[in-house]
Amino acid sequence: MNKVFNIPRVLISSHKGGSGKTLLTIGLIYVFRELGLKVAGFKKGPDYIDAGWLSKISGSACRNLDPFLFKEEDVLRSFYLGAKECDLAVIEGNRGLFDGIDVYGSYSTAKLAQLLRSPVILVLDCTKVTRSLAPLVKGFLNFEQGIDIKGVVLNKIARPRHEDIIRRSIEYYTGVKVLGALPKLKNLPPERHLGLITSFEYQQELFLDELSKAIKQNFDLEGLLGIAKNVPPFEVNLSFQVDQRSELNGIKIGVFWDKAFQFYYPENLESFQTFGAEVKLINAFEDKTLPEIDGLYLGGGFPEVQAEALSENRDLMKDLKEAVLEGMPVYAECGGLMYLGKQIIWKNRKYPMSEVLPIIFKVEPTPQGHGYVIAKVKKENPYFDLGLSIKGHEFHYSKPVEFEPQQDLKLIFELEKGVGFEGKKDGILYKNLLAAYTHIHVFSVKCWAEKFLRKAKEFKLKKTS
Repeated sequence: MNKVFNIPRVLISSHKGGSGKTLLTIGLIYVFRELGLKVAGFKKGPDYIDAGWLSKISGSACRNLDPFLFKEEDVLRSFYLGAKECDLAVIEGNRGLFDGIDVYGSYSTAKLAQLLRSPVILVLDCTKVTRSLAPLVKGFLNFEQGIDIKGVVLNKIARPRHEDIIRRSIEYYTGVKVLGALPKLKNLPPERHLGLITSFEYQQELFLDELSKAIKQNFDLEGLLGIAKNVPPFEVNLSFQVDQRSELNGIKIGVFWDKAFQFYYPENLESFQTFGAEVKLINAFEDKTLPEIDGLYLGGGFPEVQAEALSENRDLMKDLKEAVLEGMPVYAECGGLMYLGKQIIWKNRKYPMSEVLPIIFKVEPTPQGHGYVIAKVKKENPYFDLGLSIKGHEFHYSKPVEFEPQQDLKLIFELEKGVGFEGKKDGILYKNLLAAYTHIHVFSVKCWAEKFLRKAKEFKLKKTS
């Protein structure tokens, strides 16, 4: 069943990464919410940190729109799920507008804008530049057909004269309206090795107050909202909805959710609930034992930053290890994988972890794996069919520096694209635990949720028999 769907929307992009897209998207969502609108935030591409910020500021789950990881109909579906009850959708692009995985810009933010039929606002880093931004904007206007660039925002403005010459140059030579300008702000969230500090860790009141004042004083908010409202409708396929499977009702899945582990796609968690399962949140710092659960999903995050505090909760680690040995289904990604190892080495200090897997991880100063992954399933396992090709992504600074292979451990993925472990392998299978550097999205691997829940049901029945 197809539904004609429309919502005011705007896509925030730029000429490069690090120009201020996240800052502007956060600010616009915050200000429009203050004005009484219900605003949905979206992030293009595989990004958890920016999405976490947009979720916190909008008050609802930010969904990732990723044309590489899943089909166009699923991109539209994700957009529909996040925006259907809102007054405005603000979509943050990634990198530069036309940046993709090849010379043709495949899976770029521009392609997403075309798919969503969304107008584009360019945010420009104005550091040490004035009139030269005009030919840059003019080039963007003419580079690809079908991209509707409707406005420009100037970021990191030094002084009024700086803004004036850039504004007049862009509007005179390109005809594109400058919708607003942001000065250099003082209270920005700090960054670390994976990007911004997470929204879990930063008290954002001063930052949001300064940002919202700057936007209210220097933006044409009415003009921007007018652009967002003047958009065409599109169709979305609603046949994706699945009847809850009664045989999976009541399955309980634990999910680590705290300042060390918060990298989850909303749809991954929702997929459990679609089948009637219950999600139970676990705090790796405060909870001393696992709750009554039938399976565990341990997502990514920053266990290295919180390693000392994590290592102090030995009771939970011991309980987790015993659950794995008993055969509980556990699925772990990246940071969750590190938590399952023997140790994390972070800034030349060693921190003991749960010792489920015989691996010592060291966090390096540069990325050890960064980008999309294509993994081929090469060995039998409970969660993916043999021979299946899985699309995912990785972003990790850690690597295994000590790995003691054992007969009951298997690496089940061979990577056609990506790094994973050494030798382009990933996906450690141990009993019913599968742990990998690769992050997956349920829209890309649609069998995963049901297979995981069925294994959890099997474990539950075994416990009660």
